[in-house]
Amino acid sequence: MISSRAIEDEKSTEPPSTTLTDAQLPDTEVGSSTVSLDKDVALAIVGDHAQEIDNAVEARVLRKIDLFLIPAMVVGYGLVYYDKAILGSAVLFGMTKDLSLNVIDTHTKPPTTDTSRLSWATSMFYFGMLAGLYPMTFTLQRFNLGRILGGVVLLWALICMLTATVTSWRGLYAQRFFLGFVESIIPTGFMCIISGYYTQGEQALRQSWWFSSTGLFTIIGSALNYGFAHITGGALKKWQYIYLLAGSLTVLFGLCCFAIPNSPVSAWFLTKDERVVAVERLRKGQTGVRCQKIKPYQLREALLDIKIWLVALMMASAYTVNGAVSGFGPLIVSTFGWTSLDSILLQFPLGGICLIAILVCGWLSSHFPNIRILLLILNCLPVIAGCAMIWKSGWTHHAPTPVAGYSIIGTFGAVVSLTICIGMGNVAGATKKSAMAAAIFVAYCVGNIVGPQLIKSQTKARHYPELWKGLIICYCITIAAASALYVVLWRENKRRDGHPIDEEERDRLAFKDLTDKENPYFRYVL
Repeated sequence: MISSRAIEDEKSTEPPSTTLTDAQLPDTEVGSSTVSLDKDVALAIVGDHAQEIDNAVEARVLRKIDLFLIPAMVVGYGLVYYDKAILGSAVLFGMTKDLSLNVIDTHTKPPTTDTSRLSWATSMFYFGMLAGLYPMTFTLQRFNLGRILGGVVLLWALICMLTATVTSWRGLYAQRFFLGFVESIIPTGFMCIISGYYTQGEQALRQSWWFSSTGLFTIIGSALNYGFAHITGGALKKWQYIYLLAGSLTVLFGLCCFAIPNSPVSAWFLTKDERVVAVERLRKGQTGVRCQKIKPYQLREALLDIKIWLVALMMASAYTVNGAVSGFGPLIVSTFGWTSLDSILLQFPLGGICLIAILVCGWLSSHFPNIRILLLILNCLPVIAGCAMIWKSGWTHHAPTPVAGYSIIGTFGAVVSLTICIGMGNVAGATKKSAMAAAIFVAYCVGNIVGPQLIKSQTKARHYPELWKGLIICYCITIAAASALYVVLWRENKRRDGHPIDEEERDRLAFKDLTDKENPYFRYVL
């Protein structure tokens, strides 16, 4: 048994026989012994046989992991969301005019405004993310996690600040593409970090914590943008100051990323005995910790796994809302009869509902088993209702109904957060987990690309019917795909429950880098 006393008296305790000193360890995984790249690094310190761990020690280790990882991830994903959503406020601060993002057609009576350049500027970010998907996913699995994250995030910060130098819509397209390319490392990296440090039961709450920064930074970002709106002097435009601030904050985050360890096996903020506890407690979930070799057979299995396709469909259809809101949110609200400044402030209710929905669903998922898909479906309903309210209500001066509808679509954040939890909690095998993260990420980009294209400036007088009808259809697809996934997972669990349990074999298979289909002791979470 690994007790509290053993950890407190670590200096007088011999380290596990499979653990080498830091000086003897390979660069790929400090603390991982000589386990080859095709093995799970967990074998270096816990081996094939289960060890008893003290509950109090496990709770303390979990707290230390939370305190180290979660705040950094909240800030990191918040910055990702903030510098995407900046575009929505920047267009109200003169960017559309400065970069010719709006084209006015004077041949019509009355003249009409074409915002397709703005739509493509929003979508271009996600084309960049798609382009960065493979190289970033490969480097994350194959090389040192902290060094890769730190270096790429610093590059992201530089590209973000360089937005202030853009002078045309073509330049903005290029900047948005490369910004998306480097930022693609964050969502996939965070999904894999959570799945490598936490049990299946803990993942929903932790995924919700970092993803809740979608709502939190909607509020923080709107407050900052509101402040920038009052700048009257200086050599730069208001929107240029916003990008300089976002880039500067990202530099600080990038420097912190260098401290992120490869896995619990090499977590420097834990003692050696605490690392054993951090790894051993993951054995029961059968999901593994980290394996740095990419295994083609796991990629093939992922390609043929219906679960991954259904999760990807859910993500793509659910995230169309974000594609529209992040680039056009304040602009859409301004058409409800509110000023530009009011439109920025009215992002607060949307962000607040998004934040609360994500956290509440994460808490419920961690305390009540197998309710994630049910919660996901329930959170789709306010989005559908909100779209209908915006579409069918009157857009009079200071119209309250469309603002209320706009606010309640914030539950989309919980839908997306739960989709991530369901996806990452239902696969095993390091390469297959990376494939699931990549599939979720591709779908994330597709949803964000499609969303802005649903906004047709020519149909503003009819309340953008293509947008709201499109979003309602997308969320009906999300509900259908989630229902199908529930049936698939429930039937597979029922089949596996008939398999006799050999505890010694189960413990031995836990860190063999097996996929969920290979391991008969793996159980799916609904």
